[in-house]
Amino acid sequence: MVDASTVAADTQVVRIAIAAALGLFLGLEREWSQKAAGIRTFALVSTLGAVFTLYDTATCAPSRVVCLPALTVAGAVFTTVLAAALMFSGLTRESQGLHLTTAVTILVAYGVGVLVGLGDVLPATVVAITSSVLLAFKRELHGFAWGLSRKELRSTIEFAILAFVVYPLLPAGTVDLLPGPASLAVEPRVVWLMVVSVAGIGIANYVVVQTYGGRGIAVTGFFGGLASSTAVVGSLIDHVGQREDATPYATAGILLANAAMALRNLVIALAFTVPIAALSGVVLPLLAVVAGSVAVAGLSADWRERVDIDLDSPFSMRNALGFGAMFLAVVVVGGLAQSTFGDVGFYATALLSGLVSSAGAATSAVVLYRSGELSANAATFAILLATASSIAVKAVLAATASNRAFARRTVTWTVATLLLGAAVAAVTGF
Repeated sequence: MVDASTVAADTQVVRIAIAAALGLFLGLEREWSQKAAGIRTFALVSTLGAVFTLYDTATCAPSRVVCLPALTVAGAVFTTVLAAALMFSGLTRESQGLHLTTAVTILVAYGVGVLVGLGDVLPATVVAITSSVLLAFKRELHGFAWGLSRKELRSTIEFAILAFVVYPLLPAGTVDLLPGPASLAVEPRVVWLMVVSVAGIGIANYVVVQTYGGRGIAVTGFFGGLASSTAVVGSLIDHVGQREDATPYATAGILLANAAMALRNLVIALAFTVPIAALSGVVLPLLAVVAGSVAVAGLSADWRERVDIDLDSPFSMRNALGFGAMFLAVVVVGGLAQSTFGDVGFYATALLSGLVSSAGAATSAVVLYRSGELSANAATFAILLATASSIAVKAVLAATASNRAFARRTVTWTVATLLLGAAVAAVTGF
């Protein structure tokens, strides 16, 4: 038999080794940057945190009374004094800075060691990696922050409030919106998380479009389509109105926007369903739309045409709340339509709401599926309908362009991709 004390000793050795390794990892960038503290200091601080925590845990475990982790606290005090001394040494030397970042990182290293000593290896690893990324991308982060406009800074703060302040205040679990015969249950936190996710996609792709938008229509079409496919269509219609020779590029841009929208709906359908295979019926039809759109776009343009898309702001609290309100309205109307007219009622709602926002219709279908109001097959079909509706309305918008060659080309290829998706859906049972 294996002695339990041997197993415990082996576990402690592994934890100490992990703490030292994470400390080395944290100190790597500081050493490379030739700061006052480097690899050895950070490794030793993390190891110290793990050793002290292991000792206090072993000492306090048998006792049922309140036990003060004296060594862990003493180590924290020592590390704080060490960090303060490091900062003071930087102040007394004109050639050096304040060492503020290095001092704070030493405290982080001790915290990583404590987490490992407690057995929370995954959180400790996340902290160490995240901290190292922040250290390594100093110039990029400073450049990003300094380059923000006032509107972009405000948008970032508003998104943080939306994501990290409102979400914890919402009730956990299921809430019945319509008690009585027409019962409709939703999960407020899941609903809000979907709103935050869609807003987050918009912010991420605003950054991409603003950074790389002028380098080619592949970026502006696809990533702009994730942020705002309507903006893509409007911008490209205006572009071909001024330059007729840009017709193939503009058509490719709209097809890429359709591909991005379909891919976004696919992610929404899979990311918020458990088990993940519950709505797997959307996978092949939406992938067919994505593949077909990308293939046609790839063959119809040489990607050297510059098309800049003007997105007003990375995030708007008003727009996000508007999306949330519309999304909730779709959920309520769709739920009532489903309870009154069956699945056909919700299909009609998804088809109409897809004209405005396929993301809203897709998330509504997922929410109603999660609450048991819709079956997996019904939710899948509704997502496909909303996606088709969104693609169709973009074709209608393109058909209004004064450039008739662009209108014909865009409508033809859009209808072709829709038929491809419909054929795959029919073959797979939808």
